[in-house]
Amino acid sequence: MSAMSGTASTEIDAPIDAVWNIVQDVETAPTWQKGIDSMDVLDHDADGRAASCQTGTDAKVKVFSARLSFRYEPPVRVSWVQESGDLKSMSGSWQLEDLGAGRTRAAYTLEADPGALLARFLKGALEEKMRAVLIDGRPAELKARAERPAP
Repeated sequence: MSAMSGTASTEIDAPIDAVWNIVQDVETAPTWQKGIDSMDVLDHDADGRAASCQTGTDAKVKVFSARLSFRYEPPVRVSWVQESGDLKSMSGSWQLEDLGAGRTRAAYTLEADPGALLARFLKGALEEKMRAVLIDGRPAELKARAERPAP
């Protein structure tokens, strides 16, 4: 794996504002996104949202640490970029589209380059498993979270 990148999307039976409230609350991501072990807020933006976080992501071979900075474009986009960490580079986003009638399309994009040393370990079946969780599975996790009945 020299670099892992991709986009996956789904349609959600929830209005865009409800879906936005979930994706913009990056601090709670470990409660509904597999593999994210920790999301520790380091500072907040003027609107009280996480501006940068220290994260831990379990890639089965190793728990990867990263300091991420976040950018918010309500109510349609949350994006992040790695400022420092174990990977050579990483960036990603949630892009939301209002489909009307209380439905939202959510697209998740991730671009990660582990660097030459780690790339030797992340090949074949392991790379496919990581892609299934870290890219392909994200929209389904968001859909399950957004469509969950209120307690």
